[in-house]
Amino acid sequence: MSRSRRLANIVLGTTVALSCTTMTTPAQAAPAVDPPAGTVRLATETPATVTYRWAGSSGFEYTSTGTGPALSADYPGAVPPDHAGPDDLASGTDVLSTVSGATVTQKHRSTGVTATVTVPAGQSYKAASGWSVLTRDTTGTLHVLRAAADGTTTDTPVTGFPAGAEPVTYVKGGSVRRLAVVHTLDGVTSVGLVDLADGTFRTYVTGVATNPPVRFNDRWLVADWRSIRVDATPGTEPTALTRWGAELEAVVGDQLLIGNPEFVTGGAKPALAALSLVTGSTYTVLAESSGDFTPTPDGGALATAGPSSLDWNVHRVTPTADGRTATEKVVNIPAYSTRVDGLALAGGELMLYGATAGGSGHRYSSFQLDAAARPVGGQTPRGPALSPSTCLAGDAACPQLEALGDGRVAHLWTNANGQESVITVGLDATTIVSAGTGDAGGRIPSATGRYVLYNGGSAGVQKVVDFPRAATAGTVALSRTRTPAAVWGQVLWTTGSTQGSVVGTHLKTQQTVATIATGAPCTPTDIQAVNTWLYWTCGTAGPAGVYDRAANRTIPVPSDQAPARLADGYLVRENRTTHELLLTDFHTGTAVTRTVAVLPTADQNTGGSNGRWAVDRFGGDIAYLTSAYGQVALVDSGVPTSSLAQTEAQTDPQPGGPSTLSPWRPVWQLNKPATWTLTLANSAGTTVRTLTGSTKAAAVRASWDGLWSDGRYATGTYTWKLTAEPDDTQGPVLNLTGTTTVG
Repeated sequence: MSRSRRLANIVLGTTVALSCTTMTTPAQAAPAVDPPAGTVRLATETPATVTYRWAGSSGFEYTSTGTGPALSADYPGAVPPDHAGPDDLASGTDVLSTVSGATVTQKHRSTGVTATVTVPAGQSYKAASGWSVLTRDTTGTLHVLRAAADGTTTDTPVTGFPAGAEPVTYVKGGSVRRLAVVHTLDGVTSVGLVDLADGTFRTYVTGVATNPPVRFNDRWLVADWRSIRVDATPGTEPTALTRWGAELEAVVGDQLLIGNPEFVTGGAKPALAALSLVTGSTYTVLAESSGDFTPTPDGGALATAGPSSLDWNVHRVTPTADGRTATEKVVNIPAYSTRVDGLALAGGELMLYGATAGGSGHRYSSFQLDAAARPVGGQTPRGPALSPSTCLAGDAACPQLEALGDGRVAHLWTNANGQESVITVGLDATTIVSAGTGDAGGRIPSATGRYVLYNGGSAGVQKVVDFPRAATAGTVALSRTRTPAAVWGQVLWTTGSTQGSVVGTHLKTQQTVATIATGAPCTPTDIQAVNTWLYWTCGTAGPAGVYDRAANRTIPVPSDQAPARLADGYLVRENRTTHELLLTDFHTGTAVTRTVAVLPTADQNTGGSNGRWAVDRFGGDIAYLTSAYGQVALVDSGVPTSSLAQTEAQTDPQPGGPSTLSPWRPVWQLNKPATWTLTLANSAGTTVRTLTGSTKAAAVRASWDGLWSDGRYATGTYTWKLTAEPDDTQGPVLNLTGTTTVG
């Protein structure tokens, strides 16, 4: 990978004043940084509230926050009315009206044709629909006003409105020709429609609630759960509808749309339903729809719907020839950004922790990355809603997160009694597993796969917590006196008894597997391990290095900045003065440092390596917070990764033999993402089953139900072979073999 370095061209001024000489110091050139491979934004799962400001036949205006300037959207493929003029009421389905004092300015949205209606003295504006304006004079008479071709305003008094009736509210619906008026007379509330074409009024429904829900189109009027045809013979009684415990949203064709139910069964989401005003039959118009609806003057409706805020859309609902409705997505509503309270990166997965679960608390969400650190796919919930993590006073990183490389992330949580537990989340969207530490005020310096290293707040306490197969409650696998230490795979690396030595202990056998003379001129104050690399430091005032166990050599690396984070072939640290994020590439045996990014000056109280960035120890990526709210940038390190290797495995047979209800679930923890094939063969060498998949982060999680590919039950001892191909194509294919017993 080639990386450009930008050079600043500085022009020095040479003008000398008569009285003095001005010397100009050149400004420091901004450091060259790596362009991000992509960015992601953490979003809340609570859908945005859409407020419809206006709706017509070519598009609509809305806000997604309830405040601020209106946004405009067109319907895909919509054909607006051909004619635009006040003498053609039908073309008014695309008219916006603006009221200013006694002047109503009308504009046809798709053609730009305008008209002006002047409200006469003694009348007051009440409502507008299309080219028509409804007013009321001081005597109580209603009037329909429209602009004339010569620029004057025509005035048609409304006839048929009951004498002495007092309007309560004026309601627009799915019609450009009619307006509903809720009114009271002698203590009785009724609902009628003004025909804006000729100014006639007719009362349809009487004896309704004081402020009833009213929805209508050019066929039907529904008021307070009572329906009637607009063209019904005078004297016809409306039909009482069964009340749904929901809201009347619109009438589209012969269908009454009903939404926002007061109650839904557990696990279900509100839906927009249709009730036929002809047959009484019902069906679902939009599943997972709630919140915001409006009729449109062309006889349709707008509705919000979607499975979550990450796929939340405005849909247009229109009548069909068979008397039902059709829907189409017209606008995607972006989710609100939310604060990132923690970030972790492992195996091509970015885990972000934040208050995404609405009022239910915080949650981990993941973003998948390709081999070049580019985001692929959207935000996915990766755990249940959690109460906010508790943190120590003065913590700059809260919560402290550690990605395990198998799709999970670990952090510390303190209960009401002050006792601390290690929490692991990410196996799926619901599983949370914990292990008590019996301590408080601790830290997680290192973790991989099933093992989490815990440094307790009590003097001298260090523990390794084991979470086998990820879904099993954790247990303390090892307790020891605290020293600088790191866990990689199934080996715990600690400082040895001689200066500069590091000892590797197998966590399953408790046997020493290696003693390394790193060449450090001190007892290291920090140890980190990734693949065959061992990082050590004598503190910020002393030297630091990386020991390459594959080549048996020590590589000096910088130690003059804030604490470093080891990855596969490189080291990342932040200059806390300049806020440069520095990457030191040592994979060739010589350390070379470059600036990856310049971080925001202001710290954020978030988790991660130091609260602002994270590195992928199971791949080559780097993530860091940007100055944009809720946004994280991704960078490919450009450092070649190590060959694909197994770091730990859990392949013991399923007790009692695998079955459909209790399958064999082996786990192979690898050092980077891969695609895999698992074959099972009987004693004769015949392949009986082949399974394929991709790693979860860098862990292979297979599941075999003990059946042959043809459905026969297996019995006896079977040989398995795992073939894994690295996603980044760097290095050879990995082949592993073993046996498992069935029955």
